[in-house]
Amino acid sequence: MGLLDTILGRSKPVRPDLDQLFGLPAAAITLQASAGFLPTGMGSVCFASVEGGAFARIQEDVRELLDADTGRGGVPVEFSQDSYGYTWLLARQPADDTVSLVNDLHAVNTLLQDAGFGPQLLCSLIGFRDATGERALALVYLYKRGTFYPFAPLPGTAEKRDSALELQIRALLADDLRIETDLGRWFPVWGAPGLGGTEDGDRNV
Repeated sequence: MGLLDTILGRSKPVRPDLDQLFGLPAAAITLQASAGFLPTGMGSVCFASVEGGAFARIQEDVRELLDADTGRGGVPVEFSQDSYGYTWLLARQPADDTVSLVNDLHAVNTLLQDAGFGPQLLCSLIGFRDATGERALALVYLYKRGTFYPFAPLPGTAEKRDSALELQIRALLADDLRIETDLGRWFPVWGAPGLGGTEDGDRNV
């Protein structure tokens, strides 16, 4: 950073620390033991849409990458687009294999970043459900901040969130994840793929 940047209070953007994602398996254990939330085996990556041939190449590259990593037949990912124009990539693993799910999300983020699509990356998340299956929870990773926050929609309501639960989860996971301290950046991700099976809808990341 140059002298002029210092004087003007500007700073260069920090390269995202994708290895922060590897804290999620420990966080999942804490959530299960202390709050009764179980991983669903679903996680997703959100990025600003890329048009034409570049998007087709991303789809092919991601599927080849995850097929090679998992050794499973078929296509292990699903692509969708929301009303804001964001693209979501949904990955699935067995519910008890958070490590493999996190490895998938890390690999996808790394592939997109290395291919020059880092500026388009917005967030990643993994989904949880309580033992009754009624309450959903997501741990959301903000790509450009390198931090996490919990998102908990209230069951049976239209776009209302359980702020008390989110603050409880923040306290529980303080030792497991780098939690985003600016609550204004805890953006809602209504209906995001991987959010515990809730209906798709508008997303405000």
